[in-house]
Amino acid sequence: MSQFDTVTLAGGCFWCTEAIFQRLKGVTAVVSGYAASQVANPSYEAVCSGRTGAAEAIQLTYDPSIISYEKLLEIFWHVHDPTTLNRQGNDVGTQYRSAIFYHTDEQRRLALASKEAIEKSGTYKKPIVTEIAPFTNFYPAENYHNDYYDNNRYQPYCMLVIDPKVRKLLKEYRNDVKDESTR
Repeated sequence: MSQFDTVTLAGGCFWCTEAIFQRLKGVTAVVSGYAASQVANPSYEAVCSGRTGAAEAIQLTYDPSIISYEKLLEIFWHVHDPTTLNRQGNDVGTQYRSAIFYHTDEQRRLALASKEAIEKSGTYKKPIVTEIAPFTNFYPAENYHNDYYDNNRYQPYCMLVIDPKVRKLLKEYRNDVKDESTR
């Protein structure tokens, strides 16, 4: 019987990050929410104010016998811009920061090694600003945020911002992606 692990990642808008990671083989659940909040149970409006310290994030459960933590990190580095501080595209504010919130010492070690490897690879010309911090808390977002892309594919933000990220994932990581015909 497989044992599942948990990962908490922030890569800008959680709608984008969720849409990517819920398509991966071995990922059994993805929840959009708020990580590292200084306020218990923050609302979307409170997070957008910048006064909670929270990042829009996803918390995912995965089966490491199917997909590794290292592979999840590799995909994370390639589906958002880890060189922009508190920003992804037109989404600006501390809630849109890039962060890996590690749950174990092993996740911390692997996240730091992965960051060093992506920096050395030359993939990005600017320095990586992704925060690697201990997991402190995660509060699920309001229900309408979960499965947002799958429920709103024809909404302009989904078509203009999320669709290109999903297409990139399908092209570059097709062997790691679930059968899209079941979505």
